[in-house]
Order: sequence, then C-alpha cells, then structure tokens
Amino acid sequence: MNWTDVIHIIQNFWKPVLEIGVFWFVFYLIFVYIKDSGMVQALKGILILVAIFFVSQALQLRSIQWILSHLFQISIIGFLIIFQPELRRGLARIGQSPLFKMFIKEEKIADEIVRAVATMSKNRIGALIALEREMSLKPYIESGIALDGVLSSELLMTIFMPNTPFHDGGVIVQGNRVVAVGCLFPLSQSQKLSKVFGTRHRAGLGLSEETDAVIIVVSEETGTISLMVQGKVMQGMDEERLKQLLFESQQQPPKSAAKPKKTARQESAS
Repeated sequence: MNWTDVIHIIQNFWKPVLEIGVFWFVFYLIFVYIKDSGMVQALKGILILVAIFFVSQALQLRSIQWILSHLFQISIIGFLIIFQPELRRGLARIGQSPLFKMFIKEEKIADEIVRAVATMSKNRIGALIALEREMSLKPYIESGIALDGVLSSELLMTIFMPNTPFHDGGVIVQGNRVVAVGCLFPLSQSQKLSKVFGTRHRAGLGLSEETDAVIIVVSEETGTISLMVQGKVMQGMDEERLKQLLFESQQQPPKSAAKPKKTARQESAS
C-alpha cells in the first residue's frame, strides 16, 4: 500500500467519521443533560410505546398501529410543551459547558471593552487600556495601583472620568479582571505616530513595542480610537472592527516579543 492508497482511503472515510463523531457528541450531550431530570421517565415511556409499535407492526395489529402512529404525531408537540423548562435548562447547561464557555467569555470581555471605549470616544474622554496576553505585564502593574475588579464597561468609564486620580494613567486587564490602574508605560520614540498624538498614544505604542499586549487608546482631543499591537498602529477604529480585532487577538497566539523594560518610576526606585 502506497501513500496514494492511504490518501484515497482518508478521502473516502473522513466524512463518515466526522458525521459519526458529531452524532456521538450530540447523543452524549442529550443523555448527560437529561439524566437527572423528569424527562428520563418520560423517555422510558416513549421507548416502551415505540417497542409496542414495532411489535404491533410485526404482528400486523392494524388498530394499534393506527392509534400509536397518530399518538406519536401529537406527542412530539406535547413533549415540547410539557418539558419546556427542562429543555431550556438543558440548553443553558450546554451553553455553560467548557467547550463554549471560553468563546462566550472572550466575546463578553470584548463587548464590555468596546462599549466603554465607544462611549468614551463619543464624549471625548481619553483612555489607555492594555490587555495582557502571553507576556506578563507585572512590571507595569507594579507601577500603578492594584485594583483587581471584575471587568465592566461601567468600571472602565469610571476610571477614565476626567479629574479622577487615575484618568491620565493606563489600565491593565488580565482575562476578565482589571488588575491595576494608573500604570506607567514606556514612551515610544517611533515616528509612526502623527505629531498630533500626545503622551497617551506614545505610551500605548511603547508598551506594544516592548510586549505582546493589545493596547487601546482613545484620544481626548478628537475621540479617535486606536489599536496597537506588536508596534503597529491602527487608527480610526469603529465599534465593529474593534470588537472583531479584540476577539481575534485572544484567539491567535502572539508572536515573540522582547522582555518588558523597567518603567521610569521603577528605574528611579532602583
């Protein structure tokens, strides 16, 4: 048997294997999520009726066949109506399984950030948000004030409200938590930024050059939203595009980046 035969066999059998896998997974979920509910007893009753139907069909019991065939048509609708709460709970539990939770969690994080950034952009409120990825941002976390609060759009907007103590600093996000506020980021010397952008943008770009973090900057003067990753600047982001890029950045493994340098505050402390 050569490689051509192997490839031919794989091409002929990958679809049946995939279909069997999908059906197995679906049936597994069904049995797992209904085993502890009242639906189990109902399913036993349905299986008994199905067995009686096949027996009556084999024995040519026409009257029983007619009654059961019409009963099955009505029982499907009745089953959905009677066990609506159990079905709803089962679907909710499936949605809470680890297989889907990761994607739902990341989408919720992106939603909260985009909602806050969009509101601050409309109101010309400056913001600097860094999302930690593979590389630790501990040196920059230590330059700010520890918070460790659950990420929400309301929390982000409160932090960056004008005339608050942490308005001019950066916020660092780990997963679904805001771990530090008022953080100091290294300023970039790159010429990629327009002269109209100030310290907040240079700090965001500087952090993206030193780490693999994803940084969002909202201009206080123009309300423009910028996204910075791996030393690259994407300006004029809208809500839909920003959400898409945030979600993709959490899915894709980041490229290698240099180790974070000490901030000005840490160098002076040392």
